[in-house]
Amino acid sequence: MKAEIHPKYYDTKIHCACGNEIPTRSTVKDLHVEICSACHPFFTGKQKLIDTAGRVEKFLKKYGMTQATPAAAAPEKAGQKS
Repeated sequence: MKAEIHPKYYDTKIHCACGNEIPTRSTVKDLHVEICSACHPFFTGKQKLIDTAGRVEKFLKKYGMTQATPAAAAPEKAGQKS
C-alpha cells in the first residue's frame, strides 16, 4: 500500500436533529443530519401511504374489488360466466 494517499479516519458521532447520537467512524470529524433511523417515519412505523392521482381506486375499479368486503365481490363474479 502506498503511504499518505488514504484519508484520515476518525472516531466520530452522527448528531441528528431529534437529539439522537450515533457513534461511528468516518473521514469527517463531525456529522449533523436532519433525520435518522430513530425518527424516520419508515423505520418508526408512522409512515402513511399517500394515494396520488387515485391509483388505489383505479386498481380496485380495474379488478372489481371493494375495500370494505373483498370476499363479498368474489361470489358475484363466480355466477357471471362468459
